[in-house]
Amino acid sequence: MSLLEVEAINSFYGDSHILFDVSLRVEQNEVVALLGRNGAGKTTTLRTIMGVLAPGSGSIRLDGKPIHGLPPYEIARMGMQLVPEERAIFGGLTVEENLRLAALTAPSAWSLDRVYAAFPRLAERRRSGGRTLSGGEQQMLAIARALIRDARVILLDEPFEGLAPLIVRDLVRVSRELAQQGRTIVVVEQNVVAALSFADRVYVLNNGHVVWTGTPDELHADPAVMKSHLGV
Repeated sequence: MSLLEVEAINSFYGDSHILFDVSLRVEQNEVVALLGRNGAGKTTTLRTIMGVLAPGSGSIRLDGKPIHGLPPYEIARMGMQLVPEERAIFGGLTVEENLRLAALTAPSAWSLDRVYAAFPRLAERRRSGGRTLSGGEQQMLAIARALIRDARVILLDEPFEGLAPLIVRDLVRVSRELAQQGRTIVVVEQNVVAALSFADRVYVLNNGHVVWTGTPDELHADPAVMKSHLGV
């Protein structure tokens, strides 16, 4: 049994059919990358797993327990956290207030010191308002809010989008360290090189279908897939 099992989900926005029988599995302590062009269905997959969007059919299990149809807050209590593309931090609160708020309902919250050890920059900005942070700092805070809740599975939606190369390098390093520490991560990312640098396995989506799955090495060895579905 895999930690996260998605079986033949179909998802819709109104009358628009977005995901078609999408299946994937994520093992404990594994990093899985969902890759594909814009509009491939990657973000919709994460939103469906997290309960933001209920699947029209299919099943989703976390540690063997069905979670499809549950509201996001219940799925969060079971150990899953979504770091959305828009980050959704509270601009009117400080860094530390954002973290303390995220930890309030966590069954086993990290200490602030542990979070700051992972993100030293946030320790420096702990009393700064969320809206004063740079894009990279906001992304660090968004990931830190998931960590402070001791998430078993972290869903990262476009964590490197729009960030300077140096910031991307730092966030890739942190993501790699989290993976090495045993965090289970599902990452959606347009930056194929960055995602493949710390992923264990890859699913490639196209028009709402899973069209390829394998390891990063296998993907690098398949230029047809790289070109036709990823534009690399």
